Amino acid sequence: MKTDDFDYYLPEELIAQHPAEKRDHARLLVLDKETGERDDKYFYDIIDYLNPGDVLVMNDTRVIPARLFGHRPDREESIEVFLLHNVEGKKWECLVRPGKKMKIGTQVIFSDDLELEVIDIKDDGNRVVEFKYEGIFNEILAELGNMPLPPYIKEELKEPEEYQTVYSKNPGSVAAPTAGLHFTKELLTDIEAKGVKLAYLTLNVGLGTFRPVSVEDVDNHKMHSEFYTISQETVDIINEAHANGKRVIATGTTSIRTLESVYQKHGELTESSGWTDIFIYPGFKFNVIDAIITNFHLPKSTLVMLIAAFTSREMILDTYKYAVDNKYRFFSFGDAMFIH
Repeated sequence: MKTDDFDYYLPEELIAQHPAEKRDHARLLVLDKETGERDDKYFYDIIDYLNPGDVLVMNDTRVIPARLFGHRPDREESIEVFLLHNVEGKKWECLVRPGKKMKIGTQVIFSDDLELEVIDIKDDGNRVVEFKYEGIFNEILAELGNMPLPPYIKEELKEPEEYQTVYSKNPGSVAAPTAGLHFTKELLTDIEAKGVKLAYLTLNVGLGTFRPVSVEDVDNHKMHSEFYTISQETVDIINEAHANGKRVIATGTTSIRTLESVYQKHGELTESSGWTDIFIYPGFKFNVIDAIITNFHLPKSTLVMLIAAFTSREMILDTYKYAVDNKYRFFSFGDAMFIH
């Protein structure tokens, strides 16, 4: 299976630069994966496709302002540091620019309250740094950091919360689980009132989300790792739904990867946390999820491959062509799909 098999034509003007004025007023393309039938709706119509006893699973991670700009003690030249994940304590793995000048021992000053020192260089060029500060790191980061928007979004955010889900609570991601951006608190209240169970897990979304597949053959792609946590409460809600013949609807590819990874590791859903590098592409057997809420993904990306695994390559590419022809908005701030 070739990476080029998952390419499609997308006019640049269909890449959404800002969210819908009201979160749940984005468009919703409903796809029946058995028949291929499509319906054009709005996201607030999602409630009509959810049944009492179904479980809606959401990733409650919160995006951190991961981009920092500082300078070396003896230079005015700007240094960009992009936080990837916390190694332990005050140590973080980061991307840095310009990289060639960031050798082991290099110090960077961001403010009177925050500095770092490079303590290791990974094989892929990422740096491990140790921050120096007093107080609470997340509070310092909130003051000094910038929201790490995807490279295809050129416009500035009006408000940082536009790039957070309304249910986000566990800081650690450098990208939002964007399928969840369409929910409002009011819509979730109405969904719950209908008898749909809400369940949460956490997967800290990494920068690998934006990286294209660079190999020609899909089988040779090495997936990035991301940290997840799933609680016993969520496991019990999902298992009860399955026992009662109800559906599990995953909000976004991060929820899918977490659920299917845990099942793959343990042969069942179980309370757990750890790292996953699961790569889902056509041929994969799904064991947990029954339906998906998702956005439209980049050509030749691992995310479009995952969605193709749930439907088929031909169906998803045909549906994406339909979406392009009908001027749906694509990517992080774009419109949504419900696949059932």
